[in-house]
Amino acid sequence: METVYKIYCASYEHALLLVESYRKDPRLQEEILETLNATVPHTGASDLSFFLVMPVQRVTKYPLLLGKILENTPTSASAYLALQAAVRAMAQVNANINEYKRRREVATKYNKAEHLTLRDRFARLNTHSIAKKTTRLSRLFMHEAGIVAKTEDKEYDDLEEKFQCVVSSVAVLKENVASYLGHLEVFLLPTPHKCELQIDEGPAQQYRRFAEYLHCTVFPEFKQRLDRLICQPLCSLSDMLVGPQQLVKKRLDKLLDYEEIQERKSEMGSVTYDEEAAMNTYLAINALLVAELPRFNQAALQILGQILCSLCALQRDLAAQVLHQAEKELEQMPHGHMPLPGFWKMMDDTLKQSDAQLRTFCQMFETVTPSPVTEPLNPAEERKVLSLVSKHGPDKLYQVTSNISGSKDLDLTLQRGQIVALLQSMDTKGNTSRWLVDAGGPRGFVPAGKLRPYCPVQSQQPGIQMPALESGTERRRHSYAPPEAPRPQVATFTPAFQVVAGFSFAARSPQEVSLQAGQPVVVLEPHDKKGSKEWSLVDVNGQRGYVPSSYLVTVPVQEPMGWSLPV
Repeated sequence: METVYKIYCASYEHALLLVESYRKDPRLQEEILETLNATVPHTGASDLSFFLVMPVQRVTKYPLLLGKILENTPTSASAYLALQAAVRAMAQVNANINEYKRRREVATKYNKAEHLTLRDRFARLNTHSIAKKTTRLSRLFMHEAGIVAKTEDKEYDDLEEKFQCVVSSVAVLKENVASYLGHLEVFLLPTPHKCELQIDEGPAQQYRRFAEYLHCTVFPEFKQRLDRLICQPLCSLSDMLVGPQQLVKKRLDKLLDYEEIQERKSEMGSVTYDEEAAMNTYLAINALLVAELPRFNQAALQILGQILCSLCALQRDLAAQVLHQAEKELEQMPHGHMPLPGFWKMMDDTLKQSDAQLRTFCQMFETVTPSPVTEPLNPAEERKVLSLVSKHGPDKLYQVTSNISGSKDLDLTLQRGQIVALLQSMDTKGNTSRWLVDAGGPRGFVPAGKLRPYCPVQSQQPGIQMPALESGTERRRHSYAPPEAPRPQVATFTPAFQVVAGFSFAARSPQEVSLQAGQPVVVLEPHDKKGSKEWSLVDVNGQRGYVPSSYLVTVPVQEPMGWSLPV
């Protein structure tokens, strides 16, 4: 009886607030009146509050009724002692109900999480609150320093430790579930089933159907169940922990006040009314937590266990559903019913046979196929190559292996054999299969698979020769190759490359050397002593030193060689 009435009476005020909210809805109020007239017409009640107050009044009348009966019972009667015990019991029940209601009112006052701005917090500050917080802080420091003894409550400390363990477990699980959902979203980003395959039937189409079933049916359904059975209950459980957390925090504050007042009471012998109220507040919060934390911890652990069991069940259902669909697709494959050892042996034999065929093919290809011959460039193309080299460097040159027809915006249309310079090895969306290139004027995107590094060959034209570009540090500077058969009647020009200063640079230390824009230099090392490529060691008119690598550019030069006609 005490347990039932205690909860009812403590919740009575909240019930009245609900009834008041019902009155604001005419349709709901009309339905309530119809129900009352149909079920209890003899009471003449026009509102639910008429019935809600009856249990509250009834429990307070039990001691009075029993006391009246006891007054009219002779002391010699056999029921007299039982009636005395009943009167005492009901008086204690009423006292316990009032105490429980007072504790709940204190808890309701402090267990609300307040989200205050900095301005609101400053507005609450006054001399009293500052003095109270300073006293608490100094008391807490004395606890930590061991100057004063801390009030020990083994029962409460064990309950709080278990409660904090529950809070930590819920927070970790909530974080892990959020991470799991994030990984699931990333997993669903690739959509292989949307790729068009020019294959009628076979394993590729079976995999396409399987992927489409997973992406469009299995995983969306799994995500919905995960949200309904795991995420929502977990968030509700996390919200349930906020109130007790506030009470635990407030209990510590009130404990510090309680110890301070107790110490003052032992010295002065009395306390003020406000101090007595503060002591009673601590005792009420402590008693409420000691009484209700065990049940709360048990309920929270039960909910947490159910959430974990639901998560395991969801994982099992997902695995079973995917496996069932995979087995259905596997049965339609040619070797679906073959025993596993036999299947692996067949795969091993097939791979060995394919490897042998590939080796034979490679040997025949190397024997029969002649070495590729690169056709020389015409003079106009050579001039374009020199221009691309001067802008981007020889290591950025690529040759088109087959005709390219641009089908999208910013795509280039190029002919087989054209020379381009690589600007960026991906497009604006990060796709590495489309490269941004410079075609000697127009710039755009081309398929990366139709480009190969350009290796220049000697030109067959008598007027101009193209030397093979070297690698490494010598790439910046090239020497002239004398013609195999000098032609005394024709002026021959061989293109080469030279490193010059693109900008002026003033040395700031003995290890550096000054440059003038356009001044030729000799690159000795394309890096500094630490291997950084931001600085290069150069020789400028016999002086050696470091200059910024970004200040150097490679330009083509032409110098006459061989015999020329006399002027």
